[in-house]
Amino acid sequence: MLFLTALCLLTTPLLINLKAGTITEENTMAAEVDKLFEDWDKPGSPGASLAVAKDGQIIYKKGYGYANLEYDIPIRPSTIFHVASVSKQFTAFAVTMLADQGKLSLDDPIQKHVPEVPDFGKTITLKQLIHHTSGIRDQWELLAMAGWRLDDVITKEHILNMVKHQKDLNFNPGEEHLYSNMGYSLLAVTVERVTGQSFREWTQENMFKPLGMTNTHFHDDHEMIVKNRAYSYSPLDEEGFKKSVLSYANVGATSLFTTVEDLAKWAHNFEDPRVGGKAVIAQMCEVGILNNGKKLEYAFGLVIQDYKGLRTMSHSGGDAGFRSHIVMFPEQKFSVSILSNLGSFNPGMKALQVADIYLADLIEADEQGKKEREQVKVDPAIYDNYEGKYTLDNGMVVKITRNEDKLMGEAVGQAKFELFSESETKFFLKIVDAQIIFHPEKKGKVKRFTLQMGGQDIEGKRVEFPELTPEQMAEYAGDYYSDELGTTYTLLVDGTSLVARHRRHGDNELIPSDTDQFTGGQWWLSVLRFTRNEDKKITGFLLTGGRVRNLRFDRIR
Repeated sequence: MLFLTALCLLTTPLLINLKAGTITEENTMAAEVDKLFEDWDKPGSPGASLAVAKDGQIIYKKGYGYANLEYDIPIRPSTIFHVASVSKQFTAFAVTMLADQGKLSLDDPIQKHVPEVPDFGKTITLKQLIHHTSGIRDQWELLAMAGWRLDDVITKEHILNMVKHQKDLNFNPGEEHLYSNMGYSLLAVTVERVTGQSFREWTQENMFKPLGMTNTHFHDDHEMIVKNRAYSYSPLDEEGFKKSVLSYANVGATSLFTTVEDLAKWAHNFEDPRVGGKAVIAQMCEVGILNNGKKLEYAFGLVIQDYKGLRTMSHSGGDAGFRSHIVMFPEQKFSVSILSNLGSFNPGMKALQVADIYLADLIEADEQGKKEREQVKVDPAIYDNYEGKYTLDNGMVVKITRNEDKLMGEAVGQAKFELFSESETKFFLKIVDAQIIFHPEKKGKVKRFTLQMGGQDIEGKRVEFPELTPEQMAEYAGDYYSDELGTTYTLLVDGTSLVARHRRHGDNELIPSDTDQFTGGQWWLSVLRFTRNEDKKITGFLLTGGRVRNLRFDRIR
């Protein structure tokens, strides 16, 4: 077909060696990098775009797979992607620039600029929003709880209307670190209120245009035509792919449209600040500190970590089928940017594998060759000891099951994932950078595991769910209304199950997990804890998810 000829021309790699070397060495590195993406670099598959940069120059770039499956349009390094939460560092940069110019203070309470935010009786600063230590609940989970689908058109006005009805925080500001997209949406509104321009206009004039990021903008209009953009996809269970629709019309937490080529220019600004200056760059690298003095790894939309002895600044993103990651090695003036349009793709892992190839001489000796975790063969019979349901600290339930010679995990309301054995007790995931370590007892089945993900150790404890009769479940039946969300759930007994019915979400089974506590089957309907009055009558329930805690529903019938 004709497009194959164009594909060969458009995906010809550009390679400039990281250090002086031979053509053979350059070709070897290129071949190693390409091998990492070979599973997606084929007709009919979504894929990814890659840019590797050193000293302000792109030393390798290439596209793999297809940006649009309906018209067989290949991915190029110039393909524009929605990059989801990679957007956050740009929002933090905008706020920091305005602070450096004296137009606001990072210690300003958010209500000074966005009075729609309620007075919770506690000061919430812009810096706390940046560091995710504000206690503000997450917008996506709130919207989902209220009956929204995340492929609905969601605007800034929808989000502001949601926040102004909130009555409580997840925790007191500064006490914890819990990711909140709402915080970054409010930061974008702050920029608009201070500058008198839309967030898109201000960032275009003050950040992207000066840096020559000509294919970058904040996408605040879901109906806007963007040439050369990628569309997102999710894998089907059997084979093939399906469209994963995204119609966001809100910015700050998400909705940056950009290319890997432009992200390389952005990374270079951290090495040689042309926009913002050294003071702004230094501020961007300042990590958050909790009230108890504990330092976080999260800075200004950037995660500051060490990787194999080298300091890194990075962030990932995921919306619909888009997956994105940028990692910068500031001391080496080196960066890797990967943007994908496939929901099952893991750009963070791939970015570090690419870095392993280029920075092999600088990686700590004992880490050489560990480009990815290796699976070892174990007796599948041990999986029987791990089967069961485990509750995490936030009340979410993870189900571990054996499927013949495979060990599978399933978080409530999410797709199953395979656990790959590193040993008889330690397993890793391929869809995200995470590990599960089971802790065997001397006798009997395993009662707990540790989930290691995102620099955190999260405990999972085995639970045996109580069995309730239909008559016992009937005590919880009724209508429950949330004034904060403006939505109602009807709980009713259907056969032998208690279900939560919503006008938009349909019926979802509730599984008893403790006294007066049930677990739902969706990520936005995770844990319901029922409340009672002095007469032991049920008065309502508190709904908790991953990024929303104790949202009150009152019983109205």
